[in-house]
Amino acid sequence: MLRLTISILTVLFLFLRPALAAGPFEHGWQLNTESSAIRFISIKKGSIAESSRFAAFSGSISEQGDAKIHIALDSVDTSIDLRNVRMRFLFFETFTYPEATITARIDPDQIADLAAVQRKQVDLPVTLSLHGVEAQLTAPVAVTLLGKDRVAVATVQPIILKLEDFALNPGREKLEEAAGVTITPVGLVSLDLLFDRTAPGSAAVPAGTVTAGAAAALEASGDFSREACTGRFEILSRSRSVNFAPSTARLDANSRGFLDSLSDIIRRCPGMIVEVGGHTDSQGKAAWNMALSEKRAAAVNSYLRKTGIPAERLVSVGYGETTPLVPNNTVQNRAKNRRIEFKVLN
Repeated sequence: MLRLTISILTVLFLFLRPALAAGPFEHGWQLNTESSAIRFISIKKGSIAESSRFAAFSGSISEQGDAKIHIALDSVDTSIDLRNVRMRFLFFETFTYPEATITARIDPDQIADLAAVQRKQVDLPVTLSLHGVEAQLTAPVAVTLLGKDRVAVATVQPIILKLEDFALNPGREKLEEAAGVTITPVGLVSLDLLFDRTAPGSAAVPAGTVTAGAAAALEASGDFSREACTGRFEILSRSRSVNFAPSTARLDANSRGFLDSLSDIIRRCPGMIVEVGGHTDSQGKAAWNMALSEKRAAAVNSYLRKTGIPAERLVSVGYGETTPLVPNNTVQNRAKNRRIEFKVLN
C-alpha cells in the first residue's frame, strides 16, 4: 500500500509539467494530507474484509522529480483502540520499524501529454521500504490534472502485497493467535492522493516529517483506563519481543525499543502494579529453568526501573516451565513458551 502512495506522488508531479510553461517539478510539490487517504484491506476467516487506514503521512516531489512518501505506522487506524495496539505491536512492530517509505524517480515523458488528455493511467516503478525490507514494485495509477498547481493520483485497483515479501508473516501469526481467527497472508492497498505545487519562496516540509491527519488513530496523551491498560499488557505479552542471549538473563539490545514503549504504557497506567513474569520451555532441568525465568524477569524489571518506573510498581516472578502456552514438542512451540508476560495485579 505504501508503494502505491509513492507511485501516485511521482505521477502527480510528472503530469503537472505540461500544464505549466515552466518545468513540471518547478518549486517542488507537497502532498495535501487533509485531502488524501492511504487505506489497506485485510481478509480474515477467508471472506471477511476489514478496511483500515493510516492517519499520519507526508510526501513531496523535489524539483528534480524525486518523489518520497513517509507513512507513520503508529498511526494505523482500524477504528478500534486495542486492534490498533495489536497492529502496532504484533504486526508492524513499530517499536523497531516506525515508518514505511515509498520512493520513485518520475520520468517526465510518462506524462508529457497530460495537459492534453487531462487524465491518464501510468505504470509507475516505485521502491517500498516496509518492516526492514526494501522491494521494487510497479503501481498502476490514474493521474488527473486538476489545474496547473494541483494533481490527483489514485490507484487504479488495490495493490496486492504479499506479507511474506516483507517478513510480516510472523506478525500475522501473532495476530491470529491474539484474535483467534485466520488471516489471509496478503494486504490490499489503495491510495487516493492530492498534490499541490509548493508556492515560490515557501519552505519545503523537511524529509521525514509526518503530519497527523487524524489524532484519534494515534495514542492520545494522558492516562489510560484500567480496561485499556489491561488490554495493552495482554497484547504486549503476545509480542515475544523481549529476547535474551541463549541460556542467560542478558537482554538482547533489540529488546530496548519494545521495553521503552512498555515503560511509556506503564507510566500512563498510574497506581497499577504490573507483574513481569518469566517463562521458559521444558528443555533442561526444572530447577534450572525456574531460576533462569526468575533472572530474566528481574532483568526486565531492572530495565524498566532505569527508565523511571518506580520499583514499588513492578513485581518480577519466575514461572519456569510450569505454564506453557503450547506443548514443548517442536522448536517453534518451545520458542513460544520462552517469553515474558505482563499483567496488572491490582
